[in-house]
Amino acid sequence: MPIQAPRGTVDILPDEAAYFQTMEDTARQVFLRYGYGEIRTPIFEFTELFSRSIGEETDIVSKEMYTFADRRGRSVTLRPEGTAPVVRALIERNLLGQQGAQVKIYYAGPMFRYERPQAGRQRQFTTIGVEFFGCASPWADAEVIAMLSEYLEALGLGKTTTRINSLGSAASQKAYNAQVRRSLAALKDRLCPDCRRRVEINPLRVLDCKVPEDQALFADLPSLVDSMDEPSRAHYDAVRRALDRLGVAYEERPGLVRGFDYYTHTVFETCLAGLGSQDAVLGGGRYDGLVEELGGPPTPALGAGLGLERLVLAMKAMKIAPSGSAPEEKSVCIVALGEECIEAAAGLTQSIRAVGRRALFDYTARSIKSGLRAANRAEVEFSAIIGGTELAESACVLKNLRTGEEKRVPLDQVAGLVK
Repeated sequence: MPIQAPRGTVDILPDEAAYFQTMEDTARQVFLRYGYGEIRTPIFEFTELFSRSIGEETDIVSKEMYTFADRRGRSVTLRPEGTAPVVRALIERNLLGQQGAQVKIYYAGPMFRYERPQAGRQRQFTTIGVEFFGCASPWADAEVIAMLSEYLEALGLGKTTTRINSLGSAASQKAYNAQVRRSLAALKDRLCPDCRRRVEINPLRVLDCKVPEDQALFADLPSLVDSMDEPSRAHYDAVRRALDRLGVAYEERPGLVRGFDYYTHTVFETCLAGLGSQDAVLGGGRYDGLVEELGGPPTPALGAGLGLERLVLAMKAMKIAPSGSAPEEKSVCIVALGEECIEAAAGLTQSIRAVGRRALFDYTARSIKSGLRAANRAEVEFSAIIGGTELAESACVLKNLRTGEEKRVPLDQVAGLVK
């Protein structure tokens, strides 16, 4: 029996890969305009990095991480998200903490979570992420949201609406957790096992529960916004004003908390129609305490991640073709009509590629009929045919497959003519 890919993984074949290339290329173009540079971190890290940053009581840490011991018995984990590795890298390289320094970073690559595979989310999935360090201003929150909205529009997904909320400062969250713990004390036995544990360790996490019966019990919980201190409330008000000024559409979602313990103040997600219940294609927020928690200097920061597989579904639903999927203009299929013509045809192929044009040659001799059939299948604009007569004259027959026009061209002039 043939070996199959593990459940929750998929092979991304050339037609599908074109979508990923389009999304990554577009990200580089948009993020560069905002001053972001690229980082590439290891796919696995020491487990402590994620348990300390994401939070022991999050579903990601408690249920979904791919964790194993290496040959020296150290616990390592395939990265389930990209923020903590970026923070670790910047601390290790002493790139944070300089007076007034701001660092903007983006990344793209695979992440791993052991969860039920579903449309647009596998156990190995691809994320593009952005991280902005060193700026506590509400305008930074708004700029990141605006940049990501611009990115989705650049992909052709149209105007988007972002859901926003505020978790308040660490002190506000502490006060809110105390209220939730008191409110749920009498209901504890009716909660799911996960939420019973969350109530004791981090009550805020109950808002992220997906069990319908539990959600009904949480309907009467105190409002998180009502627990915020005045500076937290002022920050949230300023973020909304900045989004209005930048022309970014948003709606407030008081129950939005995101899945990581490190978030403070602003959290947000952007959703697209046509993706079902798992409609969020990006999410993020501010995490002002994370750098210090991981051993770095006090550093305000925020960031977000985009799930590329869900974006592919959205692009397909809206019939948006990847930019690299259309045949390149003035591409050529080379046809050799005999074994003796293969060497000249191979040389011609390379000369066309050298001037930046797409050239295809399968290194076999063909008839004119099969050669033209192959050229049409490749969806190229030209075919260059070399037979015995052409070989003797160091020429080829260059045929425009769109107009039917053809002419004999010296081999050393074909590349320049095609270009």
